[in-house]
Amino acid sequence: MSWAMQRMLAVVATASVVLLFTAAAQGQAPSRWVKLAPFPEPDEELYGVAANGKMYVLGGFAGGKMGRVYEYDPATDQWTPKKPMARPVHHQAMVEYRGKIYVFGGFVNQPVSGGLAGWEPVDNAWEYDPAADSWKALAPLPDKRGSAVAAEVGGKIYVIGGAIPQPNTKETGVYPNRPARATGTNQMYDPATNRWESRSPMPTARNHAFAGVVNGKIYVIGGRVGHSFISVASNTDVVEEYDPATDSWGAIKARMPTPRSGGGYTTYGGRIYTAGGELQTPQLLAGFRALEAYEPATNTWSILPAMPLPRHGVAAAFVGNRLHLVSGNIVSGGAPDTQVSTASHDVLEVPEK
Repeated sequence: MSWAMQRMLAVVATASVVLLFTAAAQGQAPSRWVKLAPFPEPDEELYGVAANGKMYVLGGFAGGKMGRVYEYDPATDQWTPKKPMARPVHHQAMVEYRGKIYVFGGFVNQPVSGGLAGWEPVDNAWEYDPAADSWKALAPLPDKRGSAVAAEVGGKIYVIGGAIPQPNTKETGVYPNRPARATGTNQMYDPATNRWESRSPMPTARNHAFAGVVNGKIYVIGGRVGHSFISVASNTDVVEEYDPATDSWGAIKARMPTPRSGGGYTTYGGRIYTAGGELQTPQLLAGFRALEAYEPATNTWSILPAMPLPRHGVAAAFVGNRLHLVSGNIVSGGAPDTQVSTASHDVLEVPEK
């Protein structure tokens, strides 16, 4: 393990201990994880979103399971399968707006010698109505990309970053046309007019990032630079702020304590929560247990109780003040011979602010 990695792990461990002792000193019981109904079809590359008091988990990576949609009702602690995605993809960008779920881009499987392989980006855009359990096609993205983030501010949706094929090349082998380059593309979608507009690109091109909206500004956190495939990419700790009102990107914010990519993210009480993720270096393949929260008002990070299991491709959402983390793979996606997805549905109650 490199010196930098040893130092990072030491800092995380120390901060976690400080957090627990501080809670004890203030007479508070440290937060703890509880388990609720397991996810019916464990997989990786799942995405979560809350709508109308329920949690929805979409996506997936494994073979015929791509494009699944499940609804979780916290009142009954039950999962219900819903109408699958109109075009099954993985690594889609998703956001909720006015009770509906918007899905942008992603990757699809394509024929290759010996079977199918993923990672061809698409430009599809969809609106899912949970009340009607129906899908509606929207104006497509101006370009094809996957592993972007989506955020809504003021009735407009911003789709930022992601991965695209390398221009003027045609890769061969296992993944032809695979998304070989990170992008900082920033495009705004208006649900009212079903139209797209280009906006100022993100300074740090990246994919597999975390994101959230606080006080009308969008924060893109961590992720992967240089490439979409982790074997030839690097995790970053960069946190950048985008102001839709001025179409401008600000200075770099307080850096992510644990640089990672491919995890779950969600926002509650003015904080953006980043859960899990993965890492691959020549010396290490890893899934992260880290749960950290960024608070833009103070430009600070909090290190919270680690997830019970390391996971990447985990679905995350707040329903009320309860953070739900669902399924995911307990090892890095760079370890294809040992893919182990968990059905675990872990919940952490966060004090209301």
